[in-house]
Amino acid sequence: MMREKRENLCVTVPTLFRCPISMDVMKSPVSLCTGVTYDRSSIEKWLSLGHATCPATMQTLFSTHTTPNLTLRRLITLWLSHPGGTPTPPLSLPTSISKQQVREVINGALNCDSLAKIIHFMKVSDDNLKFIAFSDDAVSNFVEFFGSCKKIEACELIVEILDLILLENGAKEKFNSLILKSDVDCLSSFLLILREGSMESKIKSARILESIAFNSESQLKIAEKEGILYELYTLIAVENDRLAIQAALSSLLAISSSRLVRKELIRFGIVKRIGEILSIFDFSSTVRAVIEKSLGLLEMVATCTEGREGISEDEKCVAEIVKRLMKCSNVATEHSITVIWSVCCLARDRTAQDKVMQVNGLTKVLLVMQSDCSVSTRQMCRELVKVLRVKNSKSCFASYETRTTHIMPY
Repeated sequence: MMREKRENLCVTVPTLFRCPISMDVMKSPVSLCTGVTYDRSSIEKWLSLGHATCPATMQTLFSTHTTPNLTLRRLITLWLSHPGGTPTPPLSLPTSISKQQVREVINGALNCDSLAKIIHFMKVSDDNLKFIAFSDDAVSNFVEFFGSCKKIEACELIVEILDLILLENGAKEKFNSLILKSDVDCLSSFLLILREGSMESKIKSARILESIAFNSESQLKIAEKEGILYELYTLIAVENDRLAIQAALSSLLAISSSRLVRKELIRFGIVKRIGEILSIFDFSSTVRAVIEKSLGLLEMVATCTEGREGISEDEKCVAEIVKRLMKCSNVATEHSITVIWSVCCLARDRTAQDKVMQVNGLTKVLLVMQSDCSVSTRQMCRELVKVLRVKNSKSCFASYETRTTHIMPY
């Protein structure tokens, strides 16, 4: 009897559902540029160790960007939830379909199954991807369906399709103008995903929003959509996922061109959060983009009075910015110098000047000035050195008690 129970407990996991690294059932399957799918946590750990190859094929990676495999994730979810105690795959992976069949699917009633087939078709080859990306009917149908869609699963599948389309050079411009000039409200669907979607879909939505914010008109339209700014900020504020933070920062950088948007971000608490990001993340190359974008957004915020005040008053921000000088990249260093100059020279904030001096900021600014930095950055360094030297000399004089003795001549 006991033996029968043990045999009933044996579960055969389909090889397709196992991560090639951990050999466990994948929770968040993502694909590399080589086409091999791994569990997100396993492949990110592999890449964070400095590897630049695909673990399964050992091919050199021309890109470490990962693409969520939503079709496989859906199959795993269905397999895990299958009732009856014998978890067997309830359905197979979509089979390859012809271009004519794809046309029929696109022109028919779109649903989750048909969208999953289109995604599979697009991932089979570059030719298939181009076929979809440069088809006016296909893209316009996707955009129209996306704008009217209220089901989160279908919205996520459309976002995956749109994200794949953006990979194609030449398709981006047409897509950008179509999604913003369309009569349907696509921004509401993006908002739905940012609020209720999976992390992969949120990241893709942030990337698409960054892409379509290509001019002042589109930036304003996105920023004016109630809830978009806050949800992008929330993606930074409540998540410690590096890719999520990077995507949200990139999107906010793209749409924060107006003073009103920057003031709104300051009200949300963006300065405090960036200070936390700078203190949490290390100095490794894997987080370089996050640091650069954090400092870039901080530089934008520092262009308004409220932003400079927020930076000066924050406990961590100024000190963490100074610590990053010459430690991450030239881009990060130049952003950092601009922010420090804004609070110390432009605003003449004594609190900020004191914080810079406390972490040996004068020495670090001198090092930046002697490095291969831009002309404008070197000029800001010169002005900072003047201000900080005055601050330093005053503090030195203040530390001594002086007594003047008058000597009367004979």
